[in-house]
Amino acid sequence: MTERLLHVAAAPFEAARHVSVLPAEHRCRALHGHSFLARVRTELAPGWAPFAGAETDALRERLAEAVAPLDYADLNTRLRVPTDENLARWVRDHLALDGVESVGIHSTRDQGVDLDADGHCHLWRRFRFESAHQLPNVPEGHQCGRMHGHGFEVILHADQTLAEDQDMGVDYDCIDALWAPLGATLDHACLNDIPGLENPTSEMLAAWIWARLKPEFAPLSWVSVYETATAGCQFDGSSYRIWKEQRFESALSLSAAPEGDARRRLHGHSYLLRLHLCAPLDRVMGWTVDYGDVKRLFKTVYARLDHHRLDTLPGIDQAAPGALARWIRAEVGDALPALDRIDLHQTPGCGAVLSWGPQGPALPV
Repeated sequence: MTERLLHVAAAPFEAARHVSVLPAEHRCRALHGHSFLARVRTELAPGWAPFAGAETDALRERLAEAVAPLDYADLNTRLRVPTDENLARWVRDHLALDGVESVGIHSTRDQGVDLDADGHCHLWRRFRFESAHQLPNVPEGHQCGRMHGHGFEVILHADQTLAEDQDMGVDYDCIDALWAPLGATLDHACLNDIPGLENPTSEMLAAWIWARLKPEFAPLSWVSVYETATAGCQFDGSSYRIWKEQRFESALSLSAAPEGDARRRLHGHSYLLRLHLCAPLDRVMGWTVDYGDVKRLFKTVYARLDHHRLDTLPGIDQAAPGALARWIRAEVGDALPALDRIDLHQTPGCGAVLSWGPQGPALPV
């Protein structure tokens, strides 16, 4: 597939609201508040930013300006019905930016909506459970062959097409009710003892959840399973995608910045890198790619990024997230042939997404 470079940004705001379209007994009909997070994912035309390498900062500033009227506001004075879906529409309209692929609203850490320009709504809700497991088919000596445990997180994703006059899609409480019996089965359990999870990899767990929820919940579009805070799997009923996160601490200078701009000085970031891979399922191992293998094969590239000066990397002009993602692809692509997407954030939620395969859903910040 053709390579695509998207820029992403996030901006928080604090606000109160009540949602009158909900049933009379619903708690969100009462005035309440959230620490919201707005997100944008967009293509940017060449030259859109004030200088090469400033794209991430310029997009973050544009988004922050767009949501500023919502900060410490009663949202009902700004929108007739301030659902997450309508907030995303409001932010999209006030961004006044060409090429926007999606605008997202997180009303809490555990729920949100992404809305594209055509009114397609991607809603998600996150759950957590604490469980033990071991993988019976791994080679002798593999750490996952020992009984151990995780605080698993699951995100259920739902896709809907909303008319412009439709205030909301699926209520988050509906997803809560669907998840409740599964969560009760999985929480504080040994996953190997649950029928169908005798080999409880992330992939097998995502497929197990899908098989039980999709017949009851037609809008279900993806199941994401975080096995750890840095690794997980997504399943859409037919294909699997895994991701592995790495963090690195690095320095840079943007030489294209004008004199007096702080970014021209040597500075640094704590980067978050997310490598996405799509591969066929190994029916014996129960996984697509071993997370440990991803980390091992990326190790030599990671060593060139972590605690180094990024603008001195060969072939890098301005060490902005988009250019760095392309450099990483060139350096690691042969070692990780299943790699088809790289997310690189220089600050939380702000950076670039380079993809040459299916996008898949955006993961929460």
